[in-house]
Formats: sequence, C-alpha cells, structure tokens
Amino acid sequence: MRIGELSRVTGVSRRLLRYYEQQGLIVPDRSTNGYRDYDERYADRVKQIRGLLAAGLSTRLIKQILPCLDKPRSIHFPDATPEMLALLTSERDKLTDRIEVLTRNRNAMTEYLTEVERHRAPDVPGQALAAPGQSGSA
Repeated sequence: MRIGELSRVTGVSRRLLRYYEQQGLIVPDRSTNGYRDYDERYADRVKQIRGLLAAGLSTRLIKQILPCLDKPRSIHFPDATPEMLALLTSERDKLTDRIEVLTRNRNAMTEYLTEVERHRAPDVPGQALAAPGQSGSA
C-alpha cells in the first residue's frame, strides 16, 4: 500500500509516517519509481508505535524494543545494556500503573452508566417531556 492509504487506515498523517521512517521505526519497500510501498503489517505496526508513544516511550526506545514486540521469545539482544533493561523495566512498570488507573476509571464510568440507566424513567412513546413548571396539557 502507498503512504496515503497507510495514513488513511491508521489515522496518522503522511508527515508523521515519514518521520517514523526517518527514525527507523518503519522501513517501507521502494517501488521502481521511488514510491514508498508498505506491507499490510505496517498498519498494526503504526498503531503499536502510536500506543507506545502515547504511553510515554521515546522513539529511540521504541526502535530498540519493536523487534521484541513482534517475536518476544525468539529475539535475544546480546547488546542489551543493564541501563536499557532498567529503562524498559521502569517503562513497563509505568504502563502497568497507567493500565490500573485506566481500568479503575473505565469501571467507575460503567457503574455510573449502569446506575443512570437503572434509574432512568422509561420513555413513553408519543409523549414529549414537559419543561419544568409546565403541564403536559395545552
């Protein structure tokens, strides 16, 4: 697929997709005329990158861990420094904390919506609600 289609599918601007390419996060093939050609898998990759950026990870760190996220059990990084591993552990723990907060907030919203629906008066077909202080008759 071309860059415009990838942009449409992912909701990410062409400019941002070119930035991801500059950062080495995505590497499209090039057709004979020089156009970028993205494999279908890049749609998921771009969404994954967006999620990691939203979680606060830098593009530098994302570039290092993307191969692990594709096949975590088959990748071994002999050059993984203790500092990088400590940073990854810290980022993972931050994600865990954010997930817990998001889950609590989602559950609170669900409970609120459930209560509102439970206490909402059933709609009566053909009858409009009168404004406060007005009767339903004309």
